[in-house]
Parts: sequence; C-alpha cells; structure tokens
Amino acid sequence: MKIWLTVKIALRSNTTEQVFMKKEIVINETADQIRIAITEDGRLAEIFVESPGKERMVGDIYLGRIARVMPGIRAAFIDVGQKQDAFLHFSDVDPNIDDYSSLIGEEDSEIDDEEDEEAETSTPASADHPSHPQNGPRPQAAPRAPRPAQREVHLERDQSIIVQVTKEPVGKKGVRVTSKVSLPGRYLVLLPFDGRIGVSKKLYNFREKKRLRRIVRSMLPEGFGVIIRTVAEGKEEELLKNDIEQLIKTWREIEKSLKTEQPPILLYKDLSTVSSVIRDLFNNEVQRVVVDSRRLYKEITTYVKWFAPLLVDKIEYYRGKQPIFDVFGVAKDMQESLGRRVSLKTGGYLVIDVTEAMTVIDVNSGRYAASKEQEQNSLRTNMEASREIIRQLRLRDIGGIIVIDFIDLEDERNKRKVYEELRKEFRKDRAKVTVLPMTEFGLVQITRQRIRQSIMQSFSETCPVCAGTGIVQSRATVFTEITGWLSRFKAEGKGFSIKLTVHPYLASYLKEGKPSHLFKLMWKNKIFIKLDSNPAVPVSSFKVYSSSQKRDVTEDFKG
Repeated sequence: MKIWLTVKIALRSNTTEQVFMKKEIVINETADQIRIAITEDGRLAEIFVESPGKERMVGDIYLGRIARVMPGIRAAFIDVGQKQDAFLHFSDVDPNIDDYSSLIGEEDSEIDDEEDEEAETSTPASADHPSHPQNGPRPQAAPRAPRPAQREVHLERDQSIIVQVTKEPVGKKGVRVTSKVSLPGRYLVLLPFDGRIGVSKKLYNFREKKRLRRIVRSMLPEGFGVIIRTVAEGKEEELLKNDIEQLIKTWREIEKSLKTEQPPILLYKDLSTVSSVIRDLFNNEVQRVVVDSRRLYKEITTYVKWFAPLLVDKIEYYRGKQPIFDVFGVAKDMQESLGRRVSLKTGGYLVIDVTEAMTVIDVNSGRYAASKEQEQNSLRTNMEASREIIRQLRLRDIGGIIVIDFIDLEDERNKRKVYEELRKEFRKDRAKVTVLPMTEFGLVQITRQRIRQSIMQSFSETCPVCAGTGIVQSRATVFTEITGWLSRFKAEGKGFSIKLTVHPYLASYLKEGKPSHLFKLMWKNKIFIKLDSNPAVPVSSFKVYSSSQKRDVTEDFKG
C-alpha cells in the first residue's frame, strides 16, 4: 500500500511539473528574416534569427589552410575563405589530427583498430555521473589537482586541415573552430576517428545507458565513436540505426570531397536555423510548434515525419490575421530584450550594460523599505532578480564574463539562497555555465558559453552618431572647435567668406542667444559665415567650404 501511494504521488508530481512548464516553439517568416521563438509558460525564453548574409555557421565543416601559427598564445589562424581567418586554439586540436591528414593525402598513418573496452562498459564521470546531484548539498571541493602538462601540437603554415565552426563571428573576430569534428543527428552525434561512446549528462538511468551503448556499439563501424543524446532515451533500435546510417553516409561524402577539393572550401553545411532548432529542441516537452509560413510548415512536417512521426500532430499552421508574434506575446518580450532596463514584479529593476570585456548587471530595489524589513525585502528582490537574470541571459544570448551586483545582504544564509537559486535556474540553460558564490561585496561572477551573436547584435547596429558609446560631444565643445578652426583659417588670411555645414542640433545652438553664437563668430573673426543645416553631418563634426577657393577646406585647418 505504501509503495502504491509513493508511485501515485510521484506520477502526480511529474504530471504537475509538465503542465506547469508550458513550452512552445513559434516560427515567423518575413520577406528578409526567419525568427524562431521558444516560449516557456507564455514568456519568451530564447530567440533565433536567420537572415540573408547572416546564415548560421556553427556546425559547418571546412577544409582550411593554416595562415599563421602563434605559439605564444597557443593558437593558429585558419584560412577558411571568410573575411577574417578562423581562430583555432591548440586545446581544440584533435590528438588524432594525423588521421584527418591521411584523408587529404598529406601524411600516411593508420587508424587504431583496437576497441576501447572501457568505453563500452563505462564512461567518464562527467558524462554519466554529475559532480553533484540536481538537488541536495554540494560536495566539498576536492584539493586542486596539479595542472596537466600542455600537449605538444605540431602545426605548420600552409598545412591543410579539417575544422568545424564552434562559435559564430563576433564583431571583428572571426569564427572559432575545432579540428575535433562531429556530425550531429537527432539521437546521436557521430565522432569520426574516435572509438569512444559517450552519453548525455542529462541521461541518468543506468540500465538505459547500458542498453543504448550496447545497441550503438553493435552497429557502429570501426574507427567511429558517438555521443548518445538525451532524446535517445527509450527509443527503438531501428531509429538509432537509421540515425547512424545517415550520419555515416554524410561522412563518406565528406571523405570523397577531401580527395578532390583544394582549401579553403566548405565541405559540409549544417542544417538551417529552423531545422537545427527542430532537430535539437522539438521533443515531448514541447506542447506545440506554430508556424505562419506554409513553406516552412511543409518543410518542418516532412522533416519531423522522418525522425519522430509521433510529434507531427503537434505542428500547427497559423492562419490568423494578427502577426503571430503579437498573438503569442513574443513581440513585447523581444522589444524589452533590447532595452537596458528590465522591470521586476516586486518593484525593483535590472540594469544591463554590455562592455567589450564583460556584461555587468545591477540589481536595484526600486522602492524604500523599513530597516526591519530591509533584509527580507532585499532577499525577495534578489531571488526574483536571479530568475529574471537567467531568463535575460538566455533570451539575449549573452556569453563571456558576467558580473551581477545584487542588493546587499547581511545574512550568509540569504546569500547562499540567492546563489542556489541561480544554480537552479541555470539548469534550464543549454549553454555551459560556471557560477561562483556571492562575494562579501554582493557580487556574483559567472562565465557563460558564447556560441552565436547576442540578440543585441542580431537586431541592432552601431549608432552612426555616437559610434556605440551612447554619448556625443556637447555642442559647446564642438563650438569651441569651430572657433579654433576659424582662428587658424584667419591667421593665414585665406578668405572672408565661408559656408559652415553642421547637424541641425548644432545649428540650433549656433542661433541661440542675443546676439547669437554665430554672430559672435563672424564679428570676432571679421568673416561672413553662411550656415547650412544638414542631418547627414555627425552631431560632433562640421564641414567648411571656402567660397574663394571653391573647395572643402575642413581638414586644412583642423588642430
């Protein structure tokens, strides 16, 4: 009786959790963009954008040529045919690189035919056994082991090399690549020349892991390895077999290309953004996929019928007249994600500032509380802020170093609660994350994996006026520069009449006062100035045209 009650309560708990987290995929196609929104409980959690000239590059495989080797930073730059050379760190160079080189006829080497018996019976702790359980006390940190000796890497300029894109280009930086090539499928990820079998960290059932390893090992060709994805849990042998066969076929086609092509060249183009999102994220946890494009609807339906026929009924074609993102509340959340300030329900707010080196997030209470309630109010605001911060990091796809300045807390237990809340919320995040405990100054330091451009980079451009700084020179400062320019112009006696072209914002300043700033300039320098207002001229700049010389003389007399 007790056992039956326990099972019944557990089932009820799981059902409640699934109902509570309503997950949907909403896809919108416009004339020049495809936007994919992932919503959780009706709120935007992630957004993906694909537009002409900004196609997804992660997963693409190139035959490149080494342009430069930089031993000082343990990296090489690879020419893959893009504007900027790709960055390859020595830690991303596959130890079996000679096996890849043998394919392109540069070096003779044999693939190790010995099976890795240990890989079949067990996997590394990081793959099967997380360092700490999902819930429960965190184990004490083990003594730090000595850093392993750096592996020697031998790369030479002009050497041909197979690389795969792992990170999209950001700013002026090119793509980041690895020579540890892999081919992702629906249930498995194929690892050429790597005989190990890994399992997703999110697959915890020991019997199921053993079953999947046994099935995969029985059908995997020699010299190949795989990583078994979470969605493979409970799947039939036939589905896994089809996935392996398709991946092997794709790799054989890449091998053929290697024999005839010369670097730099694209060997393999990964799926489009839409197809990759459907492949990686569309599972039983998703309530439905709604798409407003008939073309994409047919494309997605055909693709899903191939790998997961039972999910086809969850795909819907949107026929409404209102924009699909308006109906699902995505447009409003997207607009908020571009702002610097984010409001919290408790009355507090976040201020998110992105710099070149890191992202800084400031948590503010937004309202006054009596001193006796200050600790609890601060804790309540910090807890809500923790949940919203993780959502914003996922939504904006912010990577790199992140520093959060929480509201000051006195009680160490409350600081611990905020830290645990952050760790709990980050379990929803697919990116690799490291979170350090709160410092005595109330700061939390985070590093988050950066793969693609952030939403700010996808949806915005650098301001042509302020060049991304958010500020411009004051009009008084520009006026002083004009005064200096005129002094140098008159000192050389170059004329008595000029045309001064400025931005309308600065032109209004020159006309202010009685007498005006413009009149004072003319009176002081004994020169006639024809003022021209042009919005194309930057706010903090000006142009001068000489009537006597009949040319632009701006640069001639700049200080």
